[in-house]
Amino acid sequence: MATLLEMAADIVAAHASTTNMTKEELVAELTEVYAALNSLEKGEAVEAIAAEEQGPAITRKKAFGKDKIFCMICGKGMKTLSRHLKTSHDMTASAYRKQFDIPRTQSLASRNYSESRRQMAIDRGLGEKLALARAARGKGKAKKKA
Repeated sequence: MATLLEMAADIVAAHASTTNMTKEELVAELTEVYAALNSLEKGEAVEAIAAEEQGPAITRKKAFGKDKIFCMICGKGMKTLSRHLKTSHDMTASAYRKQFDIPRTQSLASRNYSESRRQMAIDRGLGEKLALARAARGKGKAKKKA
């Protein structure tokens, strides 16, 4: 039978294989998982710290950068937050905004990423295509009413 440390290492290795983690994050997670397994073996309750109870991992001012946006729960940086919030924290964007008092006008994507997507849409002519589709749909509705 595997020791607690080996089991903790296997759990953390499985998580690290799907998530980019720094050396410090790996050590911290290994310590937390080992402590949780040790508590379970002794029959003690595992103390879980809910994200709502602890303060933000990063300040709101630092969270919204030009190249990256940082999760205020775990501090990880990425281009967009919506998918990360759903997969890592099982949270919707509106719940995240409410928890950290983020206005709806604040984008949950980095400025550079939003600008590059905007430019890509302009280059492909998506705005004009949308306008043509709406105009065509509007003519169809006018014929049905007549």
